[in-house]
Amino acid sequence: MTKEKSATTLRLSEERLKHIRAIAGYENRTLSTIFEEMAGEYIERHSETLALLGIPGFVQECREGLAEIKSGKGKFLIELENQGLFESRKLYSKARPTSKKKS
Repeated sequence: MTKEKSATTLRLSEERLKHIRAIAGYENRTLSTIFEEMAGEYIERHSETLALLGIPGFVQECREGLAEIKSGKGKFLIELENQGLFESRKLYSKARPTSKKKS
């Protein structure tokens, strides 16, 4: 099964293009192959975003939430925590490793 390919124009700084060309030459690969690989990695890294965008009404709900926050009607994290909707201590403990005290 062959996949149909399209052409596009890519604008990069001369320095970046020079580096990519050097790497492509060293690895004996084409620029097309490298850019195709980079595009695949980018899509994979953002697959969660694509999944969220596929949820009906998700984008609109986010926009409404942002408008609510900007108008001052949002809630503080402590309020969400008190309602059982958010646990900041768990989030904080995952973000910052705990240090063990020396005895």
